[in-house]
Amino acid sequence: MADTDTDTAAPTPGPAPTSDVAAACVRRALGPVTVVRDTALSGGLYNSARLLELADGRRLILKTAPPATAPALTHEQGLLGTEALFHRLAADAGARVPTVLHHEPAGPGNPAAWLLLSYLDGHTWDASREKLAPADHAALRRDLGKSLARVATVTGPAFGYPRPALGLNGPDWPSAFTAMLHAVLADATRFAVPLPAPVALLAGLPERFTRQLALVRRPALVHFDAWEGNVVLTRAEDDTRHRVGLIDGERAFFGDPLAELVGLDPLGAAEHDPDLMAGYRSVTPVPALDGAARVRLALYRIYLALIMRVESVPRAYEGDFAAWLDTWSAERVTAQLAVLDAPDA
Repeated sequence: MADTDTDTAAPTPGPAPTSDVAAACVRRALGPVTVVRDTALSGGLYNSARLLELADGRRLILKTAPPATAPALTHEQGLLGTEALFHRLAADAGARVPTVLHHEPAGPGNPAAWLLLSYLDGHTWDASREKLAPADHAALRRDLGKSLARVATVTGPAFGYPRPALGLNGPDWPSAFTAMLHAVLADATRFAVPLPAPVALLAGLPERFTRQLALVRRPALVHFDAWEGNVVLTRAEDDTRHRVGLIDGERAFFGDPLAELVGLDPLGAAEHDPDLMAGYRSVTPVPALDGAARVRLALYRIYLALIMRVESVPRAYEGDFAAWLDTWSAERVTAQLAVLDAPDA
């Protein structure tokens, strides 16, 4: 579900802009500058991205949304606007993220939204994994914990996705999460995606666990996609250690800060990672990891697995990846439902 600024292969729904269009976007945002090199980047599962090098030495990322007619999940409308908002808020909180240079929503004469960002110089954690020593991993996990904790200190105006027109938000977390979950279930019906559990059972989960969801009283900013492919590693000024930067904040919402741990699942269960949690605690307290927290984590893991399962149809995933995702998401949902059915839930 991640859109990365790296060179891993993945399909995108819709054509990428041409070099001429990309150069025109940069001039619209920055004035009379010259693009001397333009490289189309793969790795995005939704938006397209290009690395643009200017004559003055700057390197920028231009991200372009697919046309409005491209098939998409309900919460994916206006993703680049969400990404621009996330990066601005996260930067103000002290996290290392790209600088937003310009965001142009879709409109008359502009069929697809686009976003111009500064380039975080470095490589993703995913691409660098084999080159890192064990001590590097521990230090990076602490740094990542700090970055995500800084993000979590941001408080939103309401719970849910930051685009009120979608109706996926609310005055409290139970109502917002209910809308978010019900939207992806409706998307499954719209795209005829078979689900690993009855729709009625899945739709009833927020009401069943309203008490645990209602313990979340502050709409914290959540990246929700901070896996290794969306974490950029760069050298610190003294060149003796790596620093962590976050990219691709388009999936962000305001809600339970614990949900951030679920976005980290490809890195391992974050709540059991002492280095990451130590880094987080050095900035702000971690919500209590009690029985209610385990319930909420299970709900968010079901939600993310459903998103990944349903998006496979409009993205037209094929081959081994599609087969893996189908199996993994079914096993994931089943396992988390078992967590919710345990006596201590």
